[in-house]
Amino acid sequence: MKNFLTLLIIAIQFGVTSQEADDILSKVVTKLNTVKDYTVTANVKANIPMIKILPSKATIYFKQKDKFKVVSKGIVILPKQGFTEINTFLANKKSYIAVAGDTSKIGGVMTKLITVIPNGESSEIVLAKLWIDTKRSVIMKSQITTKSNGSVNTTYTYGDKVSFGLPSQLVFEIDVKAFKLPKSVAADINKTTTDKKVKPNSKGIITITLTDYKVNTGLSDALFTKKK
Repeated sequence: MKNFLTLLIIAIQFGVTSQEADDILSKVVTKLNTVKDYTVTANVKANIPMIKILPSKATIYFKQKDKFKVVSKGIVILPKQGFTEINTFLANKKSYIAVAGDTSKIGGVMTKLITVIPNGESSEIVLAKLWIDTKRSVIMKSQITTKSNGSVNTTYTYGDKVSFGLPSQLVFEIDVKAFKLPKSVAADINKTTTDKKVKPNSKGIITITLTDYKVNTGLSDALFTKKK
């Protein structure tokens, strides 16, 4: 009887934290869904150990639910974890379970930790930890582990487009060995590994500053069609 009551209490507690997590994520997704499309200018700075990458500029186009295009004259390292990948994943409530955790301050903002676990093995995302500002319903920090890119930590800063849940800056911390970089950059890393050896746990920092948002202008699907 005692064991049964213990299990019952655990089940109730899990149910409560799961419902709380679902409610918090629902508000985040609802805010993101107000964005039907956007165009934004991205200034990208990458600090990768032993690799010299010049700052680059790109134009990003997005359209619901997962159309995403980057136009740039140079090499752009743009982790999709902070853009479409996690947003698309969260929009499909049936694809994961979520549990609420502790509260903590990030950048002076009180946040709630939500841990998200996929239901199936087909998901590219293995685990996601999201620190959410529940007052504004935006993600302040994330730690996303994927099958192809390892773990990527991201911190978010918001400006005048916070009402849409769109950040003004993203700072990514990547595992250099696990993260898929553009081929030319990866070739440099492979050469560097031979010459000087990059440490196994080397971290890279990618800072993306986003300006000149144009939201819900009615972007055409043809814009996202690949040219032959």
